[in-house]
Amino acid sequence: MNTKRIIMSICFLTSLMSFSSCKDDILSEITTLEVARAFSPTGLAAVVVNKTGVKLTWLAVNNPDSYTIEIYETADFSGSPVKTVSNIPFKQVPYTVTGFAGQTTYFARVKAVGAGVDDSKWVTATFNTDPEQIFQTVSTATLLAKEVTLSWPAGEIASSIVLTPGNITHTVTSAEIAAGQATLTGLAAETDYVATLLKGTKTRGTATFTTLLDLGKATAVNPGDNLSALLLNATEGQVFALFPGSYTVNADVIISKSISIKGVKPYDKPIINGMVLRLKSNAGLELKDLILDGTGSVANYTILYDAVSGSSAFAPLIVQKCEVKNYAKGIMSVGLATLIESVTYSKNLIHDFECNGADFIDFRNGIAKTFLFENNTVYNCASSTTTGARDLFRMDAGGSTNFSTITSMITIKTNTFNNASNLAAKRFLYIRLVRNSIDFSKNIVANTAGFFAVTASIITTSASNNYFNAPLFTATPASGTKNDTGTSTSLDPGFTGAATGNFTISNGTLKSNGIGDPRWR
Repeated sequence: MNTKRIIMSICFLTSLMSFSSCKDDILSEITTLEVARAFSPTGLAAVVVNKTGVKLTWLAVNNPDSYTIEIYETADFSGSPVKTVSNIPFKQVPYTVTGFAGQTTYFARVKAVGAGVDDSKWVTATFNTDPEQIFQTVSTATLLAKEVTLSWPAGEIASSIVLTPGNITHTVTSAEIAAGQATLTGLAAETDYVATLLKGTKTRGTATFTTLLDLGKATAVNPGDNLSALLLNATEGQVFALFPGSYTVNADVIISKSISIKGVKPYDKPIINGMVLRLKSNAGLELKDLILDGTGSVANYTILYDAVSGSSAFAPLIVQKCEVKNYAKGIMSVGLATLIESVTYSKNLIHDFECNGADFIDFRNGIAKTFLFENNTVYNCASSTTTGARDLFRMDAGGSTNFSTITSMITIKTNTFNNASNLAAKRFLYIRLVRNSIDFSKNIVANTAGFFAVTASIITTSASNNYFNAPLFTATPASGTKNDTGTSTSLDPGFTGAATGNFTISNGTLKSNGIGDPRWR
């Protein structure tokens, strides 16, 4: 063995002896590790809760006695914190801090505090609070045609209230702050308003309301009055304001002048029993804030166009914010050579139409220049196998024969349909006009055995519809039909109570994407 190898062997043996002699001391030091500073928390996350609070979550470390939170409005944590919370127990994670301003960016930091050691380094996170909501629900007792009283907790500071439409700005006074309410006047009657309560530029609350009918420009009608006679003898442009209660008609009523029939109180709609409306002489009609119950309607439609239009069109038909139910046939019939300037159904509840030998919307020989059906809920319509129910939206080729230059612009959007056109081989869109253009978008169609459309239906736009338990809307094998080939889903809306007419949806995707009648989201 040469000298170099002998020296290396001696060194190796010396190292082994040294390690053996100090092994116990090394392990002892590792298990009793002492540091001069507490370990910093890790994984700090901030989630806004209840609009103006924040839930802070972090991974606990093993050597603090407590934690400290500081929250600033400055990104560099300069100045004084707006919130400081100390002595947070070791296990009290996550931790929620409340009482921040709305619509504000905040910067949070957390440190660990230990006994006999320096505090840890700070860890940081950022969060943005949501707009506040301190407005109270608008009381029907303070709602009039041209004014409203808006309320919030007394003493809560605000600087202004902004109303849209109209961009009306009301400066909040110190007396109104103390009282927690302000009365706004000079509004427009029958208008949907959005009120925003502001502190500077930051929102403290929002409220929606609809002003009432202006009785100074209407004919007041009470349940004891002869409604049929009043309508028959109406003058052009007359507005009938119906006070709450029950009106029994059980007969056909001829409408030969353009008139409006409206409920005085949208929150207490008058009930009209058994009324069938027959339009003549190119009359227009507006129905708003009513309950039309077809029980006893002599097996008919709700509205019939009972005359040809001649050289000019019937004035617009508007049905808005009504509940229409229990008619034996459909909701409207246009059986003659009738041209209508426009048809609008908006924000209605429509249900329990047998469609006995009829279609729900039933154009045979007439046509509408524009047809808008939006924000409605339709259920239990054209779904009985024993009554000879037909299709849901029917616009037959006879309309084009009689009015060959008219292209009917048809929009059906943001509606909820359940158990509608629920019959095998029946069509949702039976639209055979030679000239038509259809926008069918953001509708929920649930529980139907029918299919989407016939080949003559010209689907210009079809997007973001949801078909639940409606398989033939995207995959029908029937000849002479077409599928919805646009973007669509088949999610379960999670209706709260379809059997009782409650179609509130629980599906978050449909909610966030704005699908179906807005009232249920």
